[in-house]
Amino acid sequence: MNFKIFIGAMFVVLWANLAQAQVPVANLGESIVSIKNNRLFAVNLETTVFKPEGDGPFPVVIINHGKSLGNNRLQGRERAIVATRQFLQRGYAVVLPMRQGFSNSGGAAVGEGCNIAGNGDAQADDIHAVMKWTVQQPWADTQKMIMMGQSHGGLTTLAYAQDPHPGIQFVVNFAGGLKYTQGCQWELALKDAFSAYGKKAKVDSLWFYGANDSFFPPQVIKPAHQAYVDAGGKAELKAFGAFGSDAHGMFANPDGLAIWWPSVETKLLQHGMPTALIFPQYGAAGKTPKPEPTQWADLKEIDRIPHLKEGGRKGYGVFLMRPLPRAFALSGSGAWGWANGGDDPLASALNNCQKNSKSPCLLYAVDEQVVWKP
Repeated sequence: MNFKIFIGAMFVVLWANLAQAQVPVANLGESIVSIKNNRLFAVNLETTVFKPEGDGPFPVVIINHGKSLGNNRLQGRERAIVATRQFLQRGYAVVLPMRQGFSNSGGAAVGEGCNIAGNGDAQADDIHAVMKWTVQQPWADTQKMIMMGQSHGGLTTLAYAQDPHPGIQFVVNFAGGLKYTQGCQWELALKDAFSAYGKKAKVDSLWFYGANDSFFPPQVIKPAHQAYVDAGGKAELKAFGAFGSDAHGMFANPDGLAIWWPSVETKLLQHGMPTALIFPQYGAAGKTPKPEPTQWADLKEIDRIPHLKEGGRKGYGVFLMRPLPRAFALSGSGAWGWANGGDDPLASALNNCQKNSKSPCLLYAVDEQVVWKP
């Protein structure tokens, strides 16, 4: 590799991580632990844990992350802040593992391909290791646990449900699946995977898919869900219609709570799990208002972005691959920062930018709109 290109690539990776640095939030009881997986050559899995005040034991929810576009190593540590706050307020501990090859976990991610069922099973192997660690913790109520996952994490969750810990009461699948378009009919492979999982499913499940999901539209998911049920799996499909510009990101969006929380709360009550609000201090604060879109430029016109140097423009390219909600900020000095997910990505993007700038940072883009005003 050309030395200058190598240094440039390393610079982009470094700044992509710095621009969205994730510092543990002490007032949410957040910590980061390393858990060995079950592979022959075991690696550490970067795992985030949120715990309420007190010693427990707490009911537990394990949340499995999706796969962002681009390099798995550049994917940020999963926190699922919107869902995490919901459960923390109700006295749950929340465990969010990064699987092998993602973020700062060791090893390489399992290759994608037409064997979607095999991919999900391989992902679930890591979750079994995390579960083994979780049930050994004195703060965990091992009889009151649930699991949920989004996108690739939804596939992982359904794969895990074939052989769950007996304390898992039910699982939740948010837009779960894996889309691989090279050399195979991935829609049929996904249907076959869900059919295989349904044959061995040990717990019931809730599935959430939107009408405008860019990865898994209704014409793909309806037959896949039916295959799961026909094979013996218990799965309640919540087809909630259109959501924003892409329903695939509903789970991470605060506005999505109105769609998924009532059904999850009902399921929790059915299984004797707590739902009462006992720690309101873990609720979200007010959000930064979203500016109105401007006509400055199209979102993908990187050359129109003012002030940024080459590193910043490459960082903006990374930002464009991140799921919604998201925001990108910059300053007149050329500093920049972005954020996605969480309570308030607009405030986070501004803060990440301001760390590297003495002049004020302003929002350039929010979600899929340019909001910059010169």
